[in-house]
Amino acid sequence: MTDSSNPGVALAEEWDQRYTTWADQVPDSAPNEVLIGHAGALDAGAALDIGCGMGADAVWLATAGWTVTALDVSQVALDHAAARASRAGVRVDWVCTRLEDFSLPPTGFDLVTAHYPALRSSPGRDAERALLATVAPGGTLLVVHHADVEVERAKAHGFDPADYVLHDDIVAVLGEDWDVTVEKRRARDVPAGLDGQHTHDDVVRARRLR
Repeated sequence: MTDSSNPGVALAEEWDQRYTTWADQVPDSAPNEVLIGHAGALDAGAALDIGCGMGADAVWLATAGWTVTALDVSQVALDHAAARASRAGVRVDWVCTRLEDFSLPPTGFDLVTAHYPALRSSPGRDAERALLATVAPGGTLLVVHHADVEVERAKAHGFDPADYVLHDDIVAVLGEDWDVTVEKRRARDVPAGLDGQHTHDDVVRARRLR
């Protein structure tokens, strides 16, 4: 029985079911090209991958010399991710939790990356505040969303975009303490999605100044 008093439990069950289905439908994905382009220009340090899924980005970061912590609410996804890391011969600290419930180390992270994150929106902007808090002074936040999402098509796949933190929500909370670069509708080399419907991304890259 689901514990209705704990939103993380219901969320975990939902995503476990999705990944149980997707594992047989989605090929062993490559790391995101935006991550490679941006993180490849940084000195390796401590990285946090939020909503890591089956681990392609986290494993790439670890292979590139980063010390990686990777979060996801789905243990099913993390089991696939851990197997991928084992095959690659790298170590990643896999943590099954929501971002809002994550015990943040006091030093924060030099790189925080979230690709197509399914962060629930709330009146208090809990997820956005938790996201910004993870970045150390001088660190980089990299968030990528699918551009031009067709709302009705998304709902048919069980996602209502209105329930989630979107590109504009992230940009809105980045104040004067951040050096922000926004790239709208960046064309993907390879379309994403089960139907190949995602052809462009919206990218936010922000460096924390203090």
